[in-house]
Amino acid sequence: MSSSPQLQVSALNKQFAGRPILINVDLTLHRGKAYLLSGANGAGKTTLLRIIAGLEKPDSSRFDLGQGPMKWRHCRSTLQSKTLYLHQHPYMFDGSVRYNLGYALPRGLTRELRNERIDKALEWAELNSYAKTPAKTLSSGECQRISLARAWLKRPDMLLLDEPTANLDQESRQRTLDLLVALKQDGISMLVASHDPAHLSTLVDSHIHLDNGKTICLEHQEQIPRGNSKITPIRRIKA
Repeated sequence: MSSSPQLQVSALNKQFAGRPILINVDLTLHRGKAYLLSGANGAGKTTLLRIIAGLEKPDSSRFDLGQGPMKWRHCRSTLQSKTLYLHQHPYMFDGSVRYNLGYALPRGLTRELRNERIDKALEWAELNSYAKTPAKTLSSGECQRISLARAWLKRPDMLLLDEPTANLDQESRQRTLDLLVALKQDGISMLVASHDPAHLSTLVDSHIHLDNGKTICLEHQEQIPRGNSKITPIRRIKA
């Protein structure tokens, strides 16, 4: 993989009602790497993710996606096309799991090709048995797997995840981590906001901490205990 940065953010500032939330934030992401984003409640983690996703405007910033520094508004459409923001509680459309996965596919595909890709996504996320189940009736862990299957179908350059393992039981958390590891192995970079760093120790490469509106880059191995948990390898399925 290329060693050149995939995304560089510098001098990013954001405030709400006159209160600074993010102050001169600097951030560098590399392709195929996963970054833990930590910080206290209200530290600005979600705001930072939404800005990088092109969903929320910063007060000032410089973004570099490999073509030189530019203002956020000039690269907003590129950010929206290259990144995918996944909320802690993924939105499920009315209809079956299969129907929900179809939203991740581009228009213009033949019905045969759409069905083929959806079948592969169901297999990849181990959701075959839920294919015809109304998505809104499923558990939080199952909805997370649907959202990650949609990400697998969309193939973004970067995934921005907001507390993806929060409030999940151990089995659901492990299934979610398995899928995240697989997406990372496919070359997708990740910025993962979480209060559970120990649960992500087998996924993330670096640790970025937000403190008083500023980013502090920490040594991953010194800040996050590895423990004895291991990721179970999952079967690779080509899109």
